[in-house]
Order: sequence, then C-alpha cells, then structure tokens
Amino acid sequence: MRNMSDIIEAYLKQKIAESHNERVEIKRAQIAEKFDCVPSQLNYVIKTRFTNELGYIVESKRGGGGYIRITKIETHNKADYLEHILSLIGNKLSQTNAQHLIQSMYDAEVITYNEARIMDRIILRETLLIELPERDILRAHIMRNVIEAILYEE
Repeated sequence: MRNMSDIIEAYLKQKIAESHNERVEIKRAQIAEKFDCVPSQLNYVIKTRFTNELGYIVESKRGGGGYIRITKIETHNKADYLEHILSLIGNKLSQTNAQHLIQSMYDAEVITYNEARIMDRIILRETLLIELPERDILRAHIMRNVIEAILYEE
C-alpha cells in the first residue's frame, strides 16, 4: 500500500496534468483536510517531490489568502529545458540532486532509459572515488559536460 506522501504526490501531479497550463494552485489547509493529514506532511511532499531538479517551480504565499502554486517546467522545447537544467547545476552537485536531475530529464523524455542508467552510474559516489567536496565538484563538472553534449547534439 502506498503511504500518504505518495498519495498526495499522485493527487497533485494529476491536478497538474489536468490543468491547461501545467500549474496547480492549492491552499495548504484544504489539502491537509482533504487527506486528513497535518500541513507539515504537505510541506514535506512539496519540498521533496516538487523540486527544481525534478522539473517543478514552487511559489508560496503565507497568510489567510495564502496559496502554494506548483508549475511543471515546460519541456516542449528540449534545448530550453536542458538550458534550465544546466542553470540548476552550481559548482557542486550532490549525488541526490544529480539523480533528481537525471530522473527529471528521463521523465521529460529528453534522455532514454539507457542514457539515464549510464548517467546514474557515472555520478555515484562509488564511481567517483574521491573525498568531499571534490567529489561534488567533479560530479557537477561531469553532469554539465554530459548535458552540454546532449544539448549540442541537437
């Protein structure tokens, strides 16, 4: 059985898919009430499953008229999407964030399953046998170069 976080994630993704502009605007308290959970659980789902690395932009406004707006980053133009992904990579990149970027590119059908598997293997800490922070610096460099190779292949 799926846990509450999975259910909330699926619900929000369904709402985004059903919208005409790949965006959903929700009220934290209403969603918490709908799923009979605490608002912090909704916060957890949004912070971990709707990140930039996974292809989403989250905006929020607190207070009585507050909302959370989740927008799926458009992937209609492969080059623009890859440029956006490149902009997310700083001087360092953790393994988790790199894996999120790879998953996002796969979900957006920018890379194939096999390309995703290869990328995932080359960014693992078990592959990059150096200590932090050099490992995260190298991982960022590798990811940038691979994405640029995909981008300029177009």
